[in-house]
Amino acid sequence: MSTPATEALQAALATVIDPELRRPITELGMVESVAAGDDGTVQLVVLLTIAGCPLRETITADATAALSQVPGVKAVDVELKVMTPEQRDALKEQLRGPGGQRGIPFTKPESLTKVYAVASGKGGVGKSSVTVNLASALAAQGLRVGIVDADVHGFSVPALMGITQKPTQVDDMILPPVAYGVKVISIGMFVAGNQPVAWRGPMLHRALEQFLTDVYFGDLDALFLDLPPGTGDIAISVAQLLPNAEILVVTTPQSAAADVAERAGTIATQTGQKVAGVIENMSFLEMPDGGRMELFGSGGGEVLAERLSSAVGAEVPLLGQIPLDIELREGGDAGKPVVLSTRETAAGQAMKAIAAKLATRPRGLAGMPLGIQPR
Repeated sequence: MSTPATEALQAALATVIDPELRRPITELGMVESVAAGDDGTVQLVVLLTIAGCPLRETITADATAALSQVPGVKAVDVELKVMTPEQRDALKEQLRGPGGQRGIPFTKPESLTKVYAVASGKGGVGKSSVTVNLASALAAQGLRVGIVDADVHGFSVPALMGITQKPTQVDDMILPPVAYGVKVISIGMFVAGNQPVAWRGPMLHRALEQFLTDVYFGDLDALFLDLPPGTGDIAISVAQLLPNAEILVVTTPQSAAADVAERAGTIATQTGQKVAGVIENMSFLEMPDGGRMELFGSGGGEVLAERLSSAVGAEVPLLGQIPLDIELREGGDAGKPVVLSTRETAAGQAMKAIAAKLATRPRGLAGMPLGIQPR
């Protein structure tokens, strides 16, 4: 059997996706050399971004599996090296643009990313669970999705997504961990154990700003921000840093929760943001006989949508009602969103339906350069 051609080996490596950057390793300049010997053994040299790359074993395994599929390959020997500072600078420039410039990419006129700030008036309404399930449902549809856990004091997204990996830092660029196809960043990834984060306003603003400027998310279709309850520092900072973010308000059916949630939505009248819709969580409990038990009352989501529509002067739809579901809780405890369950659960179906509505919402062209020149 003839020796595998270099072109065939390169083509196989082009299918190997970097787990953090989500792009082929050949495109990222991570393949220093690849060659096959007469005995069918392939010698591959891969350049890692940093010496302590946490996913080095994944890259090695994926590259080995891809090359093993090439006819004539008998064995694969992978050598891992580290990029030089010059190579890292070239990579950052490739990812961020000329000069590896920093900034918030989601505020640029050409950005097509839909940014959703998931808010609530009070805690305990399931806002974080809704966030991770909507993001995971969109990612399962093939969309590129990211989550910023903006609840610095009460971070919970890493646990809900089953993430224990630390972010990789390449000089001043942070690569977020990926779970279920969703890129995630949280202050919880930078603290030891379950230590509290006792920060005041300016530090909260700076943390959020760093998440948006230093973390490389790449080209996203949707970015979710899991906000803390209420209308405090983070909500104001989001309005300043991401004025194009649309607010998703999560509430429970009871009128007391809807009253408080109304404040989280009407902040849009002061910040100039849009309210994308209302999501009613814990709407009812399905009984074995097919009936429903409304543990927290009913109608809160619909009433809230009507109030917000009147307050902001535009239609605010009730996007969906999510029932109480033990599998939703179990999925959160296990770090696997219920929308990814092989079983069709009531909560999972409701979440998927809401995600489908968000996926089909059009992105406005206002302020975007169209590349058309008058004659």
